[in-house]
Amino acid sequence: MSFDLVLFGGTGDLAWRKLMPALFQAFRHGTLPLDGRIIGVGRDDLSNAQYQAQICARFDQVELAKRPSEEEFCRFAALLEFVQMDLSHPDDYARLVAKLAERQADVVVMYVATAPSLFTTVCQQLAIAGLNTPQTRVVLEKPLGHDLASNRAINRTVSEVFGEKHIFRIDHYLGKPSVQNLFALRFGNALFEPLWRREHIANIQITIAEELGVEQRGAFYETTGALRDMVQNHALQLLCAIGMEPPINSHADAIRDEKLKVLRSLKPWTAESLTQDVIRGQYAAGSIGGAPVAAYREETGVDPHSHTETFVALRTEISNWRWAGVPFYIRTGKRLASRDARIVVNFQPTPHAIFNSQIGDANRLVINLQPKDGLELHLLAQGQSNRRNSQTLSPVQLDLDFDKRFGSERVGAYERLLLEVIDGRLNLFVRSDEQEEAWRWVEPILEHWKNDTQGPRLYAAGTWGPSASSAMIARDGFCWAEES
Repeated sequence: MSFDLVLFGGTGDLAWRKLMPALFQAFRHGTLPLDGRIIGVGRDDLSNAQYQAQICARFDQVELAKRPSEEEFCRFAALLEFVQMDLSHPDDYARLVAKLAERQADVVVMYVATAPSLFTTVCQQLAIAGLNTPQTRVVLEKPLGHDLASNRAINRTVSEVFGEKHIFRIDHYLGKPSVQNLFALRFGNALFEPLWRREHIANIQITIAEELGVEQRGAFYETTGALRDMVQNHALQLLCAIGMEPPINSHADAIRDEKLKVLRSLKPWTAESLTQDVIRGQYAAGSIGGAPVAAYREETGVDPHSHTETFVALRTEISNWRWAGVPFYIRTGKRLASRDARIVVNFQPTPHAIFNSQIGDANRLVINLQPKDGLELHLLAQGQSNRRNSQTLSPVQLDLDFDKRFGSERVGAYERLLLEVIDGRLNLFVRSDEQEEAWRWVEPILEHWKNDTQGPRLYAAGTWGPSASSAMIARDGFCWAEES
């Protein structure tokens, strides 16, 4: 199969940090179709050779294991071409038309890795230029809008020129191997499904924590914040994967129909729950790894009086028969104590303790997303003791490290998602009604914050966020996993 992958924003940060390394890994693994071209699009006046040299230089900044040898890059570079375009100038699209007309590829992927303000412009101009063909697929990066109205406007405009089956709204968390194994864990094994419900589960925690601050993206983050950047998309998609009912099959719409039901079942916000069950924070000065770091308000491009949140913790419920009454806790933030993304499923304690030191909440399943990738099952066992008739239990765990188990077979998130686009599989991508429902649910939080003059709670960089986050979960008699 032949393909042309057009990368709008081909000289941008996402292109060299994520997309080019992912495409190279697919090339290295032999999974990228052989008859392909990767066409970078940007405003710079670059020849193909200059663009190839620029990408080669950027590879020095990616992980060592993902860097190509000189021979490998030479072969990969043969796929790379460049087209100079100003995406806001309609006349420039003729250059892309001419480039694609050089051959008739079986599949054309338009990856729009640009500022969100250009999404609709690019899609409209592609249609005017006659490039919205049945062979064309368009990939849209997040954030897709900044609220429900803007999201609807983008989806409406894009859907006027591309059919839904040609639109790939990307959320790279859905491509993570551990998230794929979450589906396999639930729907490929008989062990957990009978327990996956309110009778057996006490609470579920989703944590997406970063040690990094906003780096050089302060101006961007000022218009986004943690709620839009992480909760509306990544965290809610993880919640859907945990909470959804088994789909009737593995087809894209069957999976996305079940995720949509979860989003529609999320407990509506009230004035009281917005006050008690949503915590927003912003990092102050502190230390990471023993080194001092600046406060968010001291970062480049940030308003010194900013109220933008760098931390969000919230409590919600899924109002259906399976999950009624089970609290779901979501927490995400920058400049936290460690880089850690995981889902913790805490099971109910045994109904009657017969051992002397039975730990009530010891049974839990931990799904590690990053930096570790795997599963941990925490149990209680009776250890060896010098005392006769010892009734003491000790915590033990079964630990499956996916990197050790599968090694070189592991495929990165963007690598997997790019291959899925080329193959035309929509299973790991977000449908427009899913996105809109997620925006509808978070919008009351945004409105509540507009009228909240107190602003976010400050927390020292290198901690786990504001103390109010711990107090929120403690009201239910629980604590965050690292505090247990």
